[in-house]
Amino acid sequence: MKKLVVLVSGNGSNLQAIIDRCHGNNGIEISAVIANKEDAYGLTRAKDAGIEAVVVPSKGISDRSQYDSQLMATIDEYSPDLIVLAGFMRILTPEFVRHYQGKMLNIHPSLLPKYTGLNTHQRAIDAGDDEHGTSVHFVTEELDGGPVILQTRVPIFEDDDADSVFGRVQEQEHRIYPLVVEWFCQGRLNMANDKAVMDGEVLGQSGYAAD
Repeated sequence: MKKLVVLVSGNGSNLQAIIDRCHGNNGIEISAVIANKEDAYGLTRAKDAGIEAVVVPSKGISDRSQYDSQLMATIDEYSPDLIVLAGFMRILTPEFVRHYQGKMLNIHPSLLPKYTGLNTHQRAIDAGDDEHGTSVHFVTEELDGGPVILQTRVPIFEDDDADSVFGRVQEQEHRIYPLVVEWFCQGRLNMANDKAVMDGEVLGQSGYAAD
């Protein structure tokens, strides 16, 4: 049995996609969902699925290292094989990232390395891009800079706004994130020498099955 801990801050739609496809299937179990906000709806999704829902509140803690130490201690109680960031809206300290090096995934709403950080959909529209997308990657100390595992692309149409692009991207996120979680739990995917490795082959900048 491969055990997951999922970190959320808000709605948790990617968490739901992972619950639906992975939890209790193919030897995968979500041991806990941990949120830094008490009102994160992802906690409700966890409870509805019979998964332990835990809050490690970040409000009022200005020292990032102090918070991450508390979070690490909580995560480690579950001895997870994989940490999944599903809309966890905090910048993690280098110490935290190193502690889980090679066993922490994130999904970012852009075709990395383009548009790290926030407001990616509007930035793609403002740049006149005709496509956008989402990337699943291993987490490293560089923000949104870890090796890409899988990307998927969506078109940007002339009359699009950020909300319409967001909806198109999120639909793809729900499809590819659980798939990558499965790959890792099946032993097909790992990180070595700061590269994503799939079925023994080092992946390129755009990840698996890139155009």
